[in-house]
Amino acid sequence: MNRTAQNRRSGFTLVELMVVAIIVAILAAVAIPLMSGNKKRAVGTEAETALSMIRTQLRVMYAETSDYTKKPNGDILGTGSATNVPGVSASDITGRYWNWNCYTIDAIDKDTFTLKAAGVTNEVEGLTIFMTDGGIITRTGF
Repeated sequence: MNRTAQNRRSGFTLVELMVVAIIVAILAAVAIPLMSGNKKRAVGTEAETALSMIRTQLRVMYAETSDYTKKPNGDILGTGSATNVPGVSASDITGRYWNWNCYTIDAIDKDTFTLKAAGVTNEVEGLTIFMTDGGIITRTGF
């Protein structure tokens, strides 16, 4: 083979380079939204852990009083801040992404309750997680 034919065969053609660029762009377009969703779900586990802790304290209270709305000291527990639950303090449920203001008792009666974590900071804004007395979790905004 002569030297001119060998020079023409080395390297990539413009079409080959464009095909590779298109493939890389398609992979990036698919991967970036998937990774973004994974981060939101991972951040949500912090709130789910705190909701589980609040749920446990409510179940302890129920074991003592047979009523989710009645505290052991006789006071009434209603909807509002989750820090009103006996055994739950703001420092217990404040984390890196979710703070104690995010957690509320959304609904409560003698035998059932629903807890809510509503995201307010940049990383979790628009995310909401609900947990029932049975431990069923519902997520919105993810």
